[in-house]
Amino acid sequence: MKNLSKRILTGVLAAVFLIAIVAQAAEPGSAEDPFISKSYVDTSLMPYINKVSSFTVVNLAQGQMLIGDAGCEIILRMGSATVISTEKGGICDVTIGGDWPNGSPVPANHNLIVPLGDGRGVKAETDIILMVKGNYTMY
Repeated sequence: MKNLSKRILTGVLAAVFLIAIVAQAAEPGSAEDPFISKSYVDTSLMPYINKVSSFTVVNLAQGQMLIGDAGCEIILRMGSATVISTEKGGICDVTIGGDWPNGSPVPANHNLIVPLGDGRGVKAETDIILMVKGNYTMY
């Protein structure tokens, strides 16, 4: 019985010792456990995150077009616009879960997403105000 207890104690101590060695091997800041500073996040990452995750107000005059890149989000806030689509499909309306084909009126205050950067967007039928997130080109 004493030998069994000694063996169990020896095994437990060996396991604790091995765990301590492994924990020390992954030293903070090393290649195995990298870290970044708050100032790096604030100066390098946050401006990019804020740019990507915020809407920009865009004004278009009657007849102008806004063509979005893939993933561009468009919300019509004022005026009247129509959808510009391609033979591959329309613009996704995530507010109602639909798809707007070419020439459809853009519903006000609906979140539209351009699925592909293949020339899809909106055309201003009157002067309009849009909220846009993502990359786009105006014509």
